[in-house]
Amino acid sequence: MSTYFHLRAVPPSALRNSVTWLERLFGDDWDTVRRRVDRRREEVLDMRYLDQELLYAADPPHRAEDRPQAQVVLGGRPVFHPDSDKPPFLLLTAGRARRVAGFLTMADFDALWGFARDKLLPRYGGVTAEPDTRDIFAAAHRDLTEFYAQTAECGDAVVKWQPT
Repeated sequence: MSTYFHLRAVPPSALRNSVTWLERLFGDDWDTVRRRVDRRREEVLDMRYLDQELLYAADPPHRAEDRPQAQVVLGGRPVFHPDSDKPPFLLLTAGRARRVAGFLTMADFDALWGFARDKLLPRYGGVTAEPDTRDIFAAAHRDLTEFYAQTAECGDAVVKWQPT
């Protein structure tokens, strides 16, 4: 299984529920992916994506799926792969992507970090590694914020997947 988690902006009119179409959407080589990342049309999170999810959605209240912070990383309507060994695709409508962009734009990273740091630091070397660990998460937060802001500006939906 891949250690990368991909988020791609897609015009709503182009979006399909077809697993074949969704797989093709993520079938590009790394050079093409990098060009899209540079244009903020795609974001790629490394193996820390589950911890990035914790940063935003830790201890969610009831009906957390309706809140934009619960949709930043792993939120979205699943489209299941016929091969049950493969993870589902996750789809965020343009409206939900806009809500996520609004949340990220207004979010205080220091507050998010303060809430999640005690759960995250033991996984990354403890308190002595906090400056580097915090910087890594802050950089991913900036990248996600820019990705979602650009996506919202274009009125696009988001498709997420962990390619195998």
